[in-house]
Amino acid sequence: QVQLVESGGGLVQPGGSLRLSCAASGFTFSSWPMKWYRQAPGKERELVAVISSTGGSTNYPDSMKGRFTISRDNAKNTVYLQMNSLKPEDTAVYYCNTVLNWGPGRSYGYWGQGTQVTVSS
Repeated sequence: QVQLVESGGGLVQPGGSLRLSCAASGFTFSSWPMKWYRQAPGKERELVAVISSTGGSTNYPDSMKGRFTISRDNAKNTVYLQMNSLKPEDTAVYYCNTVLNWGPGRSYGYWGQGTQVTVSS
């Protein structure tokens, strides 16, 4: 079955960096775009970054541009999120996501369990 397992979260001081990882299994990883989302307490889940299946194209909402970088290693079935110059408002649970199309009318979204990122001094 499809599994997405995030890791790399933790407590970091403002201005620090973290690299999150998401290990995927159960599908042909190299064929599908991947996304990172985050959800802060009391807020809706928001998109952080998108990467194409080959890694050749990335996209970020305007609010995320400049400090976050998404990348992937298709040989390792893993997608990464490098986060720099972290701010307290980046505190959230970060989730890995993909949408897989198994055939006509059979597209499903999959989520990992999330990894907590806390930015605090």
